[in-house]
Amino acid sequence: MIRRLFRALGSEYDRALRRLLGWFTVAALLQGTAFVLLVPVLRELLGGEPDRAWPWVIALAALWTGYAAVNYPATLAGYRTGADLSRSLHHRIGDKVAQLPLAWFTPDRVGGLGRLASQRVVDIMGVPAHLLRQLVDTFVTPLVVVLAMFLFDWRLAVSMAVAAVAVAVAYRAVGRGMQAADRNADRIHADAAGRIVEFARAQPVLRAFGRTVDGHAALDEALTAQHAAGRGMLRAGMPALVGLGFIAQASFIVLLALGTYLALDGSLGTAELIGLLVLAARFVEPVMLTAELGGAIRVAENALTEINTLLVTETLPEPQATRRADGADIELDGVRFGYDGDDGDAVLKGLSMRVPQGRMTALVGPSGAGKTTVIKLIARFFDPDAGTVRVGGVDVREMRAEDLTSVISVVFQDVYLFDGTILDNVRVGRPDATDEEVYAAARTARVDDIAGRLPGGWEAPVGEGGSRLSGGERQRISIARALLKDTPIVLLDEATAALDAHNEHALQQAVAALARERTVLMIAHRLQTIRDADQIVVLADGAAAETGTHDELLATGGHYARYWRERSRAAGWRLTRRDTFLRQSSPTGTA
Repeated sequence: MIRRLFRALGSEYDRALRRLLGWFTVAALLQGTAFVLLVPVLRELLGGEPDRAWPWVIALAALWTGYAAVNYPATLAGYRTGADLSRSLHHRIGDKVAQLPLAWFTPDRVGGLGRLASQRVVDIMGVPAHLLRQLVDTFVTPLVVVLAMFLFDWRLAVSMAVAAVAVAVAYRAVGRGMQAADRNADRIHADAAGRIVEFARAQPVLRAFGRTVDGHAALDEALTAQHAAGRGMLRAGMPALVGLGFIAQASFIVLLALGTYLALDGSLGTAELIGLLVLAARFVEPVMLTAELGGAIRVAENALTEINTLLVTETLPEPQATRRADGADIELDGVRFGYDGDDGDAVLKGLSMRVPQGRMTALVGPSGAGKTTVIKLIARFFDPDAGTVRVGGVDVREMRAEDLTSVISVVFQDVYLFDGTILDNVRVGRPDATDEEVYAAARTARVDDIAGRLPGGWEAPVGEGGSRLSGGERQRISIARALLKDTPIVLLDEATAALDAHNEHALQQAVAALARERTVLMIAHRLQTIRDADQIVVLADGAAAETGTHDELLATGGHYARYWRERSRAAGWRLTRRDTFLRQSSPTGTA
């Protein structure tokens, strides 16, 4: 476990952990030696000349004073290291998560990550303050006692050594079962956490379809499994507690019987017997305590293993020497990509396209054609399975993350806001921006209307994930972020899809202003947005089926022309009072 702890904390904590281990080891040595001195003290006190015990008593007092002097700073260091450990692990986990590719974040891993960053870190926090101290005491103090026993009676020493081996074997045997039970429980806890979040988020859907009673069956099953897993851990831990306790007590009884026999035989004095039995009791005590803490130790070992597994997870490689973009054009050359790594299920199959600098390019195509995937590849949320993605003439894999993100802003259709104020969420775009710059970007995206509606104005909290705002309002804040970041490239994933008619025109003007000065790639479905684009790329079957202007593509009569006719017909459908069915309007606008 100690090696895993060093790996989890990183090299910067090696010195602190080694110093802490040194404190604990010295304290255990002093404590064990003090117990050993009880034998000569008792021998002299119970002998014919009690005054001869004074040197031993003084030495014993000096050892206990030294132990107290070492134990106090060691205890403080343990608690301080535990707090530092928690802070370091949270930072290392956060840094690692920020580097992981999005494909890693499957639902089960997201649930497990929440438990890892909360409960698992708490499990490890107790290692320096409690478990590490107990592990050192369990090993060092009995070792000192057994070695000292050879100075007084080799037969009792051999018996104690055999008992130590038996305890170690039993501990390892029952520990395997405890580790397996904890790993299974951790998997089930992660699934239950995911089900709880799913149940909370799905409340609108469940209530809309009247599933208020039976809609949480999956959650019930997950919680039942969690309860069963907890009972399984108790069943796995009981053999450790009972078995180790039995072996420890049996070892003490054997030592007591053997010592009594030797004393009656005359080969061992009564005073020595009493002292050696005190040592035997000190040998048994840490073993018993380890049996009680065995489950916690195994849980901490599993927690360290899981954190180390996360920390060594492969991330997108970063170049040793970065290259900076030379311009603001975008090019995809023969790009192939599939989310599951299966070439047969690839979303993009040799896509080649170019987004000219300073122009607006609209990306259209049916659902599942890979439009959002293109944006994610440009922003390097993933690396392509084959082919090259270039920004400013440079392969994005040759650019460090901070250099790539410094030239790209992304606005997705699904926007997540942090639980803060409106201004806090706009400022995410550029934390070092002045207040005037933040207000200007927010007003351009019509966020001032939101601030005027909510109590508190610009300082109004948006709620977790932006729960106090509508979908369109969340998108307006996301667009304000992009405006504030002020990058030469803007990627828009149908950013105006959830906007109301009142603000749509204003935001279209803002996007048009962006297009005049920046390279804009927009996933578009609205007819007016498509018509105004400088270039249109039509995706079909994982490739760029057509590229050109609106008029050019209409003239070819291909994919785009059919798509335009379908969108145009769909724009004329509306509900009527007569039959409440969708009907296509006539050219004059009547049903």
